[in-house]
Amino acid sequence: MKIAIASEGKSSDSEISLRGGRAPYYLIFENKKLIKILKNPFAVGGGGAGWSVAYMLAKENVNLVIAGKIGSNMQLALKEKDINFKEDKGIIKEKIKGIQ
Repeated sequence: MKIAIASEGKSSDSEISLRGGRAPYYLIFENKKLIKILKNPFAVGGGGAGWSVAYMLAKENVNLVIAGKIGSNMQLALKEKDINFKEDKGIIKEKIKGIQ
């Protein structure tokens, strides 16, 4: 399973970002191992960040997205792409350990 976690920084020691569409980074994990760090090109700018991020993560074949807050537009886009999501907070490496 591939998991994308909204992150405030570039490492698994970072906090989960409270901003789903505007998170500075997304860390991609597969089998609980960090495999990719994505700088979010939609972190600043006009509207539509949630949709854009959802499509970006779909291209990465992500199965689950975790962020502190996932707005309604991003939720709709993730559902459209058959990507599960959940809101959570804390340190990324601690959360990834607890995922089954």
